[in-house]
Amino acid sequence: MPVPPKPPSFTPEELVQRAQGVIKSARFPQLASMDGDQPRLRPVSPVKVDGFTIYVANLRAYHKTVEIAANPKVELCYIDDHHDQVRLTCVASIVTERPLLQSIWDSNPLLRQYLGSIDNPSLIIYRLEPNRVRYMQEWALEYYEVPLSA
Repeated sequence: MPVPPKPPSFTPEELVQRAQGVIKSARFPQLASMDGDQPRLRPVSPVKVDGFTIYVANLRAYHKTVEIAANPKVELCYIDDHHDQVRLTCVASIVTERPLLQSIWDSNPLLRQYLGSIDNPSLIIYRLEPNRVRYMQEWALEYYEVPLSA
């Protein structure tokens, strides 16, 4: 019977670098939320990444707005071209700080094109703040706990 390869060990700093590398290269994570007792999963396009804090634009009319309002616990999963993955267990909150909203607005031409104004009542920006980050190499079949600050 073949012996599976032994996963390498990583320093905390290497885990942070690897996890952030997956986030940077994958770019379009899957967002999981709860619709009552039914999990829902959809791709999202982050509008800002700050370390492991991810910002996602949303429209008020989308059903995930209701889901996140009822239960702000969500999870993001990034998978890169090498099948390495990063899972971020987060709590979602609505960004209300005007300078941060303005910064996100100014750096995202698609938001400006489709919504016309930062004050468009349809626009919601979620801050997804992780309380747990896990990294896995494709073949390792084992998650590593990534420190939130290394």
